Amino acid sequence: MLFEDPDMDADARAEAAGAAVSAAFGRQLAGLPGTHLAATSRPASRLQQLRQPWHYWWQAHYVDALLDAALRERRTGTPFRGPDLPSAADLAATLVRTIGLRNRMRYTNRFYDDMAWLALAVGRLNLLSGSRDRQRPYRKILQALNAALVSAHTPELGGGLYWNRDRTFKNTPATGPAALHFVRSGSRDRAQELVDWLNATLIDPQTGLYMDGVKMVGGHPQLESRVFSYNQGPILGALLELGGSANLSRATDLVNGVAAHLTDNDGGVRVLRTHGTGDGGLFTGILARYLAQAAVSPALPESDRRTAAALVDATAQALWDGRSKRGDWLVFGIRPLEPAAAAYPGGSAVGLSTQLQAWMILEAAARVHRAGADPG
Repeated sequence: MLFEDPDMDADARAEAAGAAVSAAFGRQLAGLPGTHLAATSRPASRLQQLRQPWHYWWQAHYVDALLDAALRERRTGTPFRGPDLPSAADLAATLVRTIGLRNRMRYTNRFYDDMAWLALAVGRLNLLSGSRDRQRPYRKILQALNAALVSAHTPELGGGLYWNRDRTFKNTPATGPAALHFVRSGSRDRAQELVDWLNATLIDPQTGLYMDGVKMVGGHPQLESRVFSYNQGPILGALLELGGSANLSRATDLVNGVAAHLTDNDGGVRVLRTHGTGDGGLFTGILARYLAQAAVSPALPESDRRTAAALVDATAQALWDGRSKRGDWLVFGIRPLEPAAAAYPGGSAVGLSTQLQAWMILEAAARVHRAGADPG
């Protein structure tokens, strides 16, 4: 019924996407009651599920998407229709506990970008949890993640955060979300240091976008100049939350850089460019979350808010228009301008990352619309 209603508003579309993703991909860990994780792909046999790779950072973004849904659920009063019908916040809490179980009873790993993403998600869950008793376990998780992230922020290569424990590559994927985490956890000076390093080291002068990173090769620094959509998102969030004229001016430039260089044209309407499947299938969903933050930020000029809102809204609309149906399950495309049925013909396996990305974009659009931001 949800699939067939073309007049659903932005909240209802986000709800439909969230229900589809959590129901289709959500499962117990090894059949253990009271656990919840997302499978990497669907359909998959039980044996295939056991053999699926462990994508820690995909699960972190699943937590974040559930928290977007929880905030929407509280605002609209519409219950989240996830597995076994828990609230979105309760399902997020179960997911966080299960991540620890699946990650061998700890929340740290060897990738600092993974840990930064989980720190952002758990930080949001902690704020949403209310009482001190409910917040206590999340604070312990945050302490462990924060200590790991602080250890990766060193003077080598001029600053920035290492990507992993090999400590040969400092990059935007780790530094951006870590900077945003530090803003939110009260370490504003450290966050500003990281943003300043990114501005000094990794801005592409041609586009105004952030390049991927810098690594040591043969004892010399070497720039990794590739540009990805997700690298722009958390830095945009950090710039907005740090505030101040220099940061806000950079945020304005970044929104316009994204509009000019990370979009595709659909008959005069620009939609955000995506990066395929696998890890890349999440990238543009991350960017959309922070473009929505820019779209509703009173600190930015109206024209830039409108640009950010229009990008989110058009991308969400394109994904919604291109959706397909398998039974009672919604499937979204890999690219906004390509129908889902072309990307995922009947019977083919559907990857979690692209579906989670679509859900994130639809939640971002719901945020834009509920704040009254004008996407025109």
